[in-house]
Amino acid sequence: MKLTKQQRRGLWWILMIGMALPLSWLLYNWALAVDEGFNLGYLTSLGFHQLTANPIEYTNRFLGDWALRFLLASLAVTPLARIFKFNQLVAYRRMIGLWAFAYVSIHLSSYIVLDQFFDWGEIWGDILKRNFITLGMISFTLLIPMAFTSTKGWIKRLGAKVWKRIHKAIYVVAPLASAHYFMMAKGNQLDPKIYIGIVAVLLGIRVWFYYQDKTKAANRKAAA
Repeated sequence: MKLTKQQRRGLWWILMIGMALPLSWLLYNWALAVDEGFNLGYLTSLGFHQLTANPIEYTNRFLGDWALRFLLASLAVTPLARIFKFNQLVAYRRMIGLWAFAYVSIHLSSYIVLDQFFDWGEIWGDILKRNFITLGMISFTLLIPMAFTSTKGWIKRLGAKVWKRIHKAIYVVAPLASAHYFMMAKGNQLDPKIYIGIVAVLLGIRVWFYYQDKTKAANRKAAA
């Protein structure tokens, strides 16, 4: 599969707009809530719109859900590109990954600002005592160098070998993030199990590709 320059540009815009839509929808609903009298967690009217009766919790979970979806989408790019022989898809991995990082950052910010109101003692206590928050913070910390070094300039500065080593952290972040979601979920929900299953499949495909490439390289060496 090969796209023309115009098609590649069109796909770029589709992905860009598509990934911005959830955040835009959330901001729009917050604007409606504020307009109806939302003030520091207290709704003075009955118009909760789509934010539910607990808008802060809803916001945090909404952002976390989409952060995980985009994170898994970035992890799926290479397997999909190889399976469907669509190498041009790899060019969009950086954009998807940066959107995932943006959603993770806003997700964390909503917890710090809206949920805890900058109570750093309480936040630190949550990190130490609540396992799902511990995993979430580890995941975010690992994502920072990946986002910071995502440009071609950093590949040149660090060298391809070091750069690839940094970005292999995605294979740790994805299972940690899905575990964070699973541990946070209340009751016997299906979605967390689906995400864990997707992570397992994607990582399994990558392992299979790794050994396939290794076998091919060994065969070429033996034939030389």
